[in-house]
Amino acid sequence: MSTASGDTVNGMRLLVVDDEAELADAIARGLRREGYAVDVAYGGEEALDKVAVNAYDLLCLDITMPGIDGREVCRRIRAGETREPMPRILMLTARDALEDRVAGLDDGADDYLVKPFAFPELSARIRSLLRREASSSTSLLQVDGLVLDTARHRAWRGDRELDLTAKEFALLRYFMANAGKVLSQEMLLEHVWDENADPFTNTVRVTVGTLRRKLTAGGEPQIIETVIGRGYRLIEAD
Repeated sequence: MSTASGDTVNGMRLLVVDDEAELADAIARGLRREGYAVDVAYGGEEALDKVAVNAYDLLCLDITMPGIDGREVCRRIRAGETREPMPRILMLTARDALEDRVAGLDDGADDYLVKPFAFPELSARIRSLLRREASSSTSLLQVDGLVLDTARHRAWRGDRELDLTAKEFALLRYFMANAGKVLSQEMLLEHVWDENADPFTNTVRVTVGTLRRKLTAGGEPQIIETVIGRGYRLIEAD
């Protein structure tokens, strides 16, 4: 597999929230290199606005911010003031006192990471939280002869393992999670890419095209069809 990290759970959309713009952007760049779709918010109010309209799997949330701080953001999310499904929350803070960690967890955080931290530890914490989410149901997606293991970042069609890029893996995961449904380009951009994706480019068409070629490289029939004027659909057997 062609990935930055062998067990990264891709096909996930993350939101990094920190008023330190340089740090937030650096975290986002690192996570994008690992195959995640990542948005950035530079304050609590902006974070709540984005969570209200986008479905995130996980938030990297700084506690100490002016205005609406991270604890208040966490409380509002857990109170149901945002879009479902409920995201995992990893608190990021310079406060390392026990009472601060307990307070953050009591507010609804799933984990807590003290600044300064090494990026590999942040990445590992995120993978752990996303595996926790996957284990509540299953890390395996299966549609006819397609099998996708989100925990180990591997995919097969029949007995043939697929060599997918991180973005192709994320795209296939979304298709399989929505098998039989017509998915528009806008839906794919929202769930597989991030807010920086240009809706007027052909990035979706190109990535769908490379994924299709890899899915049929062993002579198998095409399983992703184009629905003219509407988008794409992963075909399910009758």
